[in-house]
Parts: sequence; structure tokens; C-alpha cells
Amino acid sequence: MIGFDYGTSNCAVGVMEGNRPAILPLGDHGRYIASNLYAPSREVIVNWLYRQLPSAEQATFKQQRALALQKGQAEIRELALDGIPAELSFGRDALTHYLQEPDEGYYIKSPKSFLGASGLLPPQIELFEDIVAAMMSNVKTLAEAALGRNITQTVIGRPVNFQGLRGEESNRQALAILTRAARRVGFKDVEFQFEPVAAGFEYEASLDQETRVLVVDIGGGTTDCSMLLMGPRQAASQDRGRDLLSHSGERVGGNDFDIAFALKGMMPAFGLNSSLASGKAIPANGYWQAVAINDINQQTEFYSAANGRFLRQLVRDAAQPELVKRLLTVQQHKLSYRVVNAAEQSKIALTEHTHQQVDLSDIDDGLSIRLDREGFGLACQRELNSIASLMKDAIDQAGTQPEVVFVTGGTARSPVLNQFLQQQFQHTPIVIGDHFGSVTAGLTRWARHVFS
Repeated sequence: MIGFDYGTSNCAVGVMEGNRPAILPLGDHGRYIASNLYAPSREVIVNWLYRQLPSAEQATFKQQRALALQKGQAEIRELALDGIPAELSFGRDALTHYLQEPDEGYYIKSPKSFLGASGLLPPQIELFEDIVAAMMSNVKTLAEAALGRNITQTVIGRPVNFQGLRGEESNRQALAILTRAARRVGFKDVEFQFEPVAAGFEYEASLDQETRVLVVDIGGGTTDCSMLLMGPRQAASQDRGRDLLSHSGERVGGNDFDIAFALKGMMPAFGLNSSLASGKAIPANGYWQAVAINDINQQTEFYSAANGRFLRQLVRDAAQPELVKRLLTVQQHKLSYRVVNAAEQSKIALTEHTHQQVDLSDIDDGLSIRLDREGFGLACQRELNSIASLMKDAIDQAGTQPEVVFVTGGTARSPVLNQFLQQQFQHTPIVIGDHFGSVTAGLTRWARHVFS
């Protein structure tokens, strides 16, 4: 049995070693594998997955995906003529493949962000299910290699609310995709646990008395807050429902910080906030679409042929056409992930440094942008305010103040966020957990509870 953090930014797997959870090494990726996938063509994902499935699953899958498998096989033959293997890459390897040839192949980051999206058609749901299953299969294979045995039981983390406009319907859609994918790749028993609740379990193990804890889990795609009663007595209970005093969640997470930083910190160098030759402001919507990598509809619109024609006209009409040409380059060469990745890496660097120079000379010769912590804080005010609202909502629902605030998630490393949290809770202790491992450790503890 394992705890499986299928995260928006990273995936990790934990097992119990005695009374302590341990996060498994996943081959060359280390303990955390970035939630990225690269394929030489989108059509071959289904064929790669078919080859990885347990034999008992292959016949049903082949029947369900007959047409997609035929299309994929035709694409594999085309790729073979060019000497391109029809293999998938994951984690850092996937990002490397994308950055080498951004306008070739198929790259997706954080597919979890799309699972609750409204208006997905059946073929889109099948595609996301296959992407998730491929990523889960890869992680499962690596975890089994580390353990030397098969894994059939898992507890998977879930946010309080997935991205989506339809509330519980969006949550059901996302959970159904995750469940089908997990069972397809060989997990026989699949359970879910709220990520902020799981994150709190690890902190709970250090407590010697009952404590009201506000758990704030700032993940890659969502921020979830839960007010929990924690302590030795609660930790021994099989049913934690009575201990969960409140929870709130929204699709604002590390990806949104990266996108906001890319938009407000970098897109001015691409013409945002500049003017047309007529003196009117440059339309801003295209800049948002360029960096909205967690919104499939915005990205589809940005990369449409019609938008390409619009941007070429915008270059002609701009007072500073050399800036807008950079946006056109992003559109023509599918560089959205390149730009947002630069913002993400800068955010990480600003944890240790007050400023960061970003080299984008691959987009335009000599293009370099200086970013700093102050600019990051200003760019992300909306996201910070959203997190403050979620925390207040959880406290109001519980009808009581927390005795401790426990914070986890990669973005929690940021000094800007730490300062913001200190301002919100000036008289309450704030504990910063393992930025990436708290959820995995908690899911692992819960797996022992439910499967023992």
C-alpha cells in the first residue's frame, strides 16, 4: 500500500517504514517527479499506455480506444520514417524535450489542473484520462522498482475543490478520471483523502495534546484550508470526520503565482501596457491567453490561426512593433510554457535572492528581464488576497480561532508569502511543514489506517 500524491506540480509516493512514512526514490527523478509529460505526437499517448497496461486490462482498453489506437498506429509509422521513437518522457526529461523543440511534439504540464474543467467533450475526457494513466503508470513502475514488489492499494490526495465552474459536478468528474486511470494501471483498491487533511497528519504526529490547527496547503493548482482538531487521541481514530471542523478551497496555487508573475513581470517586455500607433492601448487579452497555461480554452484561442493573423496585424499597428513581435514569436513557436517556466524558476530563485535576471534571448536576441521580490509581491496581490479569504472562510465556518497555523506546499517557501502570512496571523504560531513532502507523508499514514 502507498500514499500517492498525484500533485499539480510534482508526484511523490510514500510507504510506511515502521511507524514513520518514507518517501520513495523514483529512479533518476529523486523523490519528486515533476507532473509533466512529453510525447512526439499527442496521438501516440494511447498506444504507449496500451503497452504498459496489465494484461487483464488490455482487451477492454483496446475495445474502448479502438479508433484512437488506429490513429496512433498510423502516427507511429510516420514518426518511424523520420527516425523518431514513439516513446513518452516524464518529469524533467519531458521539460527538456519541450525546451529543445517547443513547436514540435506534445507537451503538457499539470494535467490535474484540467480534470474538473467545464465543457470537456468525451474525447477530451478520454485524452486526459489517458494522460493521467500514463503518468500514474510511470510512477507506479518506478515505485515498484524501488520496493521490489507490486503495489495494488493506494490513497491518492485530492484538493477540496478541483478547478471547475460546476462545483461538486466538477469534483465528481475529476475524481472519476483519477479513479478510472488508477484502476486501469493496476491499483485494485483506490481511496482518496483531502490534501490539507493529509498534510496535517504529519504535523499531528508531533503533538502531545489536543490542538486546533488551521492547515493551509498551497499546492500547484489549488489552495486548500482545513480547520482540524489534532492530537494523540484524534490520531488513533479511524473516523476523522468529527475532527474536521471546516474546509475551504479554490483553484489558486503555485501555477497561478507563476502565471501572474509572467504576465505582470515579463509581458511588458512583449508589449503589454504599450500603445498602438494611434495612441490607443494595446489589447491586453492576448497577453493573458499567452500565459494561461492552466486554461485549455484560453490556450486554444491563443494558438488559433485567427489569433496568429490578429497578432501579425497588431505588429503592424503597434507604436513599438519590436515588442509585439515577441508575442507573435511566442504564438508561432508555442512558447507559452517556456515563458511561464522562466517565471516559475525566477520565483524559486527569489526565495534565496532579492532579484533575478531572466535570459530570453532564444525568443529575441538580447532579451533579458530583471525581476525582483517586490515585483513578485505586487504581481501576485490577487492570489495572496484569495488565500487570505480562504483562510478566513475556514475560520468563520469553524466558529473558532486556530491555536496553530500549519502551512505546506512549494509556494510556502517564498519569503513574500511568509511575510504575508505573518501579517495575517500576528498572534498565532505559524509552522512551516515539509514544503513538498507533508501531503505524501499524510497520505501514507492514512493508507495504513484504511488498508490495515
